[in-house]
Amino acid sequence: MEYQILPNITSPHDLDGLSREQLLTLAAEIREALTGIVEERPAHFASNLGVVELCIALHLVFNFEEDRLIWDTGHQIYPHKLVTGRFHEFQTIRQRGGLMGYPNPAESPYDLFVTGHAGSSVSTVLGLKAGDDLLGETGRKSVAVIGDGALPSGIVFEAMNNAAELKKDLLVILNDNKMGICPRVGGLAQYLDRARTAPFYNGLKKDISWLLNQIPVVGESVESVLGHAKEAAKTFLHGGMLFEEMGFRYIGPVDGHDLTGLIDSLKMVKEVKGPVLLHVLTEKGHGFEPACADPVGFHTPSPFERNAEGEIVSMKKGSSKAYTEVMSDAIHRSMSEDPKVAVLTAAMCAGNKLEKVRAEFPERFFDTGICEGHAVAFAGGMAKAGMKPIVDIYSTFLQRSFDQIFQEVALQNLPVIFTLDRAGLCGPDGPTHHGIFDHAYMRVFPNMTVMAPGDENDVAPMLDFALLHDGPTSIRYPKANVESVERDSVPIEHGKAEVYSEGTDGTFVACGVMFPRCVAAAERLREEGVQVGVINARFIKPIDIETIGRALDETGFVITAEENTSSGGFGSAVLEAANARGHRTDHLRILSLPDEFVEHGDRDELLASCGLDVDGLAATAHSLADRGTLQTS
Repeated sequence: MEYQILPNITSPHDLDGLSREQLLTLAAEIREALTGIVEERPAHFASNLGVVELCIALHLVFNFEEDRLIWDTGHQIYPHKLVTGRFHEFQTIRQRGGLMGYPNPAESPYDLFVTGHAGSSVSTVLGLKAGDDLLGETGRKSVAVIGDGALPSGIVFEAMNNAAELKKDLLVILNDNKMGICPRVGGLAQYLDRARTAPFYNGLKKDISWLLNQIPVVGESVESVLGHAKEAAKTFLHGGMLFEEMGFRYIGPVDGHDLTGLIDSLKMVKEVKGPVLLHVLTEKGHGFEPACADPVGFHTPSPFERNAEGEIVSMKKGSSKAYTEVMSDAIHRSMSEDPKVAVLTAAMCAGNKLEKVRAEFPERFFDTGICEGHAVAFAGGMAKAGMKPIVDIYSTFLQRSFDQIFQEVALQNLPVIFTLDRAGLCGPDGPTHHGIFDHAYMRVFPNMTVMAPGDENDVAPMLDFALLHDGPTSIRYPKANVESVERDSVPIEHGKAEVYSEGTDGTFVACGVMFPRCVAAAERLREEGVQVGVINARFIKPIDIETIGRALDETGFVITAEENTSSGGFGSAVLEAANARGHRTDHLRILSLPDEFVEHGDRDELLASCGLDVDGLAATAHSLADRGTLQTS
C-alpha cells in the first residue's frame, strides 16, 4: 500500500481537517502499518487491529494534550502511537533503542504511564481526575479504555466503587471483543455476552434524550427503546444493570467499527457529569481475515509472508523448543500420573502452552481470568483440601498476588507450586514484562523453597520434587529456547547445588539458565589458562552454603551469576549465608541485572549489555584472576 495520509499525521490535531472518507482511508493505512510490522517480527497484532476506529474517534473528540487517556494493559497502543505522530519511527517498535510496544511517556506526552499489566486504568484516571480537580484543572476530561478481559480484575471494581462515591467526571470505555489473549471466562464474561446482544440502553436519556436519535446502535433502534417502557426495563436488566447499580451511567452497546457512530457517542458522553461507562463492541483482528478467524493465534503471531493479493502464504515458525513447552509437558505428565495434580492459570492458557492440559483434563484445569490474587488464594484452598495445585503464571504477574502468597500459602505452609514463566528478561516486551524480581519477593517468605533449573534437564525433575515436597515451592524459567549441558544426571535434593566442574583459580555459581553460559565461559577460560569451576545452584532458597562455602574457602574468586535484579537476589542470598557462616567474601562478585528498569530489546542483546553473556562472564573472571595474580606476586 502507498500511504497517502498516515505519514502526514504529526499529531492528533492533523485529524481535524480530514473528511469521513479520508478518516476511513487512515484507518486502512493504520491496519496496513500494523500488518507490515508483524510480517517482520512478533508483535501484538489482533488486539490493535480491533481498536483502530476507537482510537481515531477518541483523538478527534478529545484533546489529549489537556485531557487524560489511559489504555489499560497497553498492548493495544499501536494505533495511538501512529495517530500521535510516531509513524516514521514505527518500524523500530519493540527493538532496542526504538519505540516501546507499550505506552511510554519518554516517547510522547500523549503517553501518561508505562503500562503493561491489566486492570489499573480506572484507578489511574480516577486519581488523575482527583488531582486535576484539587489543582484547579477542572476542565480536563479523564478517559480509561479497558478490555473485557481485564474488566474482571478486582482492582477495576475497587476503582469503580470509589468512583461512584467521589462522583468525578470519568469516562470508562469498555472495549468488548469477547477476548483477552484467549476467550474470556467467568460469570462476568457471561454477563457481557448477554449485554452484547441487548438492545441499546442509555443511562443519560433523562438528561440529553434529544441526542439519542443521532446515535447508531447495535440491536434495536433508539426509537424502539424510548417508545416502549417495558422494553427499556428489559434492556436495563440485561444490559448495563451491573454498572448502573455501581453508580455509573451506562451507554451501549455501540458498534466499535462505525467511526461516525463512535464520534457521536463520544461527543455525547464528553458533556456528561459523573462517572460514565460506554460499552463499545469491537472485533479482535478486525480488517484482517486470518486474525478474525484465529484471534488467539494472531494475538502475537510469528512473522508471515503475504502474496500480491494480501493472503498469507507462509509463517515463520521457530524450530527450537522453549522452556515454556518443557514445563507444560512436565505438568501434563504429572497430571496424567496423579489425579490430585491440578493447574491454575490467570488468563494465560495460550501463553503458558496449556491448551493440551485444558483439553485432556478440563476438570482439573482452572482459568481464573486476570485475577492473580484470587488464583493464589484459590490454590491455597485446593491445597488445604488435599490437592496438589500448580499456579502456572508469568513472573511479573505473580507480583500482583504478593499478599495471597504470604497469607494463604506461605503462612499456612501449604504445598502450592508456583511455576514462574517469563522469569528474567522478557526481550521486546520490556520493563513491564521482565520477570526480574521473583528471586527477591519469593525468598522473603518463611517455608518457601525457591528453585531455578540450570537447563532443560532440570525442569521436569524440579517439578517432580515440588510435587513431593511438603510446603510451598517456586520454579522459575525464562522466555527462551532451551539449552542443555551434557553431564551425568544428578538427582534434585532439597537445598543442594550441583557441582558441574571444579577449578583452582575461581568458581562460577550459576543461578538458573546462567548455567550453560557459565559452562561456556569456563571452557573458554580454561583454553586461556584460567581454571574456573562451575556450580549449578538449583536452589535460591535454601542456599547450599556448604558447597558454595567450599568454593569461597578454596578458590581464588567466586562469581555468582543470575538473571534477576541485584537487590535481594541470589547473590545477596549467598552473601547473607556466607556472612552467617563466617566465610570470607571479599573475593566474591555478584553478576546480576542492574538496580534499574531494563529497557526492551532482543534478550541476548540485553543480557550482553548487562555483562551476563559469555563474553561478560569471562571478562569478569579474567579481571578477578589478574587481580589475584598481582596480589600474590
